[in-house]
Amino acid sequence: MTSSCRPWWRNCAVQSDAEMLAIDVMEDGFAPVSENAAKIRGLISTLELCHHKTERWVDNIIAAIGTGEAEKGLGTRPRDRRHPTEEVWMNACAALLAWVAGRPSSSVELTINDVPAAQVLAGLGERSALKEWQVQRVIEKIRSVLHWPRPVDDPASQYVWLLLSGGDDGPLYRSECPEHYKEHEEFWLSTVRTIIHDTERGDAASLSLGVAIDMLWPCHWGFVENLQIVLDAIGGTLDPDRPFAACARNVGRVPARRRMERIANTLKAFGGAPPGDEERDQETLSRLGAPTEVKAWLAMSLDKTIRLQLDPPDELRESVVLPVPKWVQGFARS
Repeated sequence: MTSSCRPWWRNCAVQSDAEMLAIDVMEDGFAPVSENAAKIRGLISTLELCHHKTERWVDNIIAAIGTGEAEKGLGTRPRDRRHPTEEVWMNACAALLAWVAGRPSSSVELTINDVPAAQVLAGLGERSALKEWQVQRVIEKIRSVLHWPRPVDDPASQYVWLLLSGGDDGPLYRSECPEHYKEHEEFWLSTVRTIIHDTERGDAASLSLGVAIDMLWPCHWGFVENLQIVLDAIGGTLDPDRPFAACARNVGRVPARRRMERIANTLKAFGGAPPGDEERDQETLSRLGAPTEVKAWLAMSLDKTIRLQLDPPDELRESVVLPVPKWVQGFARS
């Protein structure tokens, strides 16, 4: 039996299962939820295992459960303090801008997360008007998250989605060229009709280049790999050696998967689940401290969120696996 989820579960499910309902019952047993507990549960509700800082994020939540106070989380860094990872994104933009301007030699000394920029750019091949337009979209996508969060009216933070709708409501895909790109509609069509052939969960899959650019999040743990796949596709290589990973798409490749599974096992046991022979994390257990009903609820919530994100339910995967839209399929360039 399933039902619509409470808002707490918005980042990992669409429908509740028996485990989630049981965790909701735990919450009802001590409601109303205190301000600190609500803040901690809110951090769990924004957790994304595809994020490059996912391990630190989970560690902060565990510390908050143990102390009962939520002091850290994404978005809490002062706006004027740049995260070191932004240098990776800025170098990527600098290298791509040099390529568009016909000065790729100026990026020779740059590295993108320890990968030489020249290596990342190599797959682009010879410059063309279409390629320059596509690379410019990649630059805009990366720039849209630099110095995040930014004022919504900052022009440098604007990115117009190519094929995804870019909104939470309505259809997943656009059905026509956005007004922003009308002047170069033929470039837009060529981009969304270019199909990358990779795998999803080991099965053959197809992905529009337009969607790949839309989902090229710099904050993703596999940003450099994904960037390479996108640039190679722009250059004409549509069968990458590694699959494109984004959100719930190929989430099983997350480098921290084994540790996350171990932490989830520990949280579940702490929350009162029957003991099993699963591998656990003793450091996590010691940081949680003495059990309380609120801690048990939070621990079980974090455990379930981690497990649902590592192995997303079908209804969630179908919304983010990003198959090629039907209207594109008949015109796809492979």
